[in-house]
Amino acid sequence: MLILKLAFRNLLRNTRRTALTCLLLTSALVIMILMDGMMVGVSRLMVDSLTDTLEGEAQIYHQGFRERFDPSLYLDNTVPLREMLALDQDVRAFSERVMTPAMLASSYATQGVMIYGIDHEQEKAVSRIREAQVEGSPITKGSDLLLGDSLAEKLEVGLGDRIVLTTSSVEGNELVQRLFRVSGVLNFGPSELDDRLAFIDLEAAREMLMIGDGTHQFVIRFENRDRANEADLPLYDRVRDDQTAAEGWLKLQPSIGGMLEMTGFGRLILGLVLFLLAALGVVNSIFMSIYERLYEFAVTKAIGTRPWWIGRLIVLESLLMALASVAIGVLIAYFVGDYLEREGLGLGQMEVGGVVIPERIRPVMLVNQFLEASWFLIGLTLLTALYPALYAAKITPAEAIKRSL
Repeated sequence: MLILKLAFRNLLRNTRRTALTCLLLTSALVIMILMDGMMVGVSRLMVDSLTDTLEGEAQIYHQGFRERFDPSLYLDNTVPLREMLALDQDVRAFSERVMTPAMLASSYATQGVMIYGIDHEQEKAVSRIREAQVEGSPITKGSDLLLGDSLAEKLEVGLGDRIVLTTSSVEGNELVQRLFRVSGVLNFGPSELDDRLAFIDLEAAREMLMIGDGTHQFVIRFENRDRANEADLPLYDRVRDDQTAAEGWLKLQPSIGGMLEMTGFGRLILGLVLFLLAALGVVNSIFMSIYERLYEFAVTKAIGTRPWWIGRLIVLESLLMALASVAIGVLIAYFVGDYLEREGLGLGQMEVGGVVIPERIRPVMLVNQFLEASWFLIGLTLLTALYPALYAAKITPAEAIKRSL
């Protein structure tokens, strides 16, 4: 109890230095917690943007289709797959797609595009096609067509305008043309989507390609998104064969996985830099305190105080500063983080690796962020205090008096 009182008194002897050191530790803790929350928020936004746009959380497709997007590589025996997906408890929703390169021609211009044949009711459950629609109505009949706003500008078309779609059938490789009307305009965000994609009715696409009941992609949304990247997921094992592939979003977009790994590495580097800077401040503060009390240490040692007791006093002072900094820092980080979670931080819309980050970024504040950062700060402060404590413990009374003069 006596050593605790002495530690408190020593910290209060120079309140300005103690306050500045606590401010340094508190600032490092708050910045680390908030930056970690921001990075987690950005990572989740990237994954959400990827899986909610068109990729979905997983896909089932013909082997080799994603490498070439060849319309002839389609799944022809789709009834068992539909039944399997409908009965699987892990699957929340799925959508079938038919995809083919095509040419769109208006009265004013032509443009090469990728056509998606979709069932709108299925599609809105696995992608954000409904949220991306800025004008018009969804696909309700075989002659309806949706296209991106950038593509509509290039073709100089609007709602209700006629547009001719030309593609080649899979069976016979014959050119097929069909007249559509623009029923809606979309804005997904990335230019490669809004410039190059158009959507028509699933059955209309099948008729044009002459593939019967065939499907190029089954896009899946799970009850728990984390299951999508399980290599041994039972659904994948049942589906995969020599012709059929099934992969989660991380395998479909490995570049995003690399970016997420780099984000985690960046969080580690940021934490080390911040806390090392704080540690240098602690060392400086403790040594200044020691040099001011050299005469006291000389006297206490001369009357028989053991070195380990002095070293323990220095470590305890550092611990008290760390605990005070953690208490204040956690409160500040909690209230600031809560505000940012509600209001977001406006940084403007960004595009990272083809993934659109919304204009307002909201951090994701987790309990483990507060716990890990707090324990790390306390541990690093104690570790930093060991060298000054050993220095104070080893100094002899004669040397202490000599240096204090």
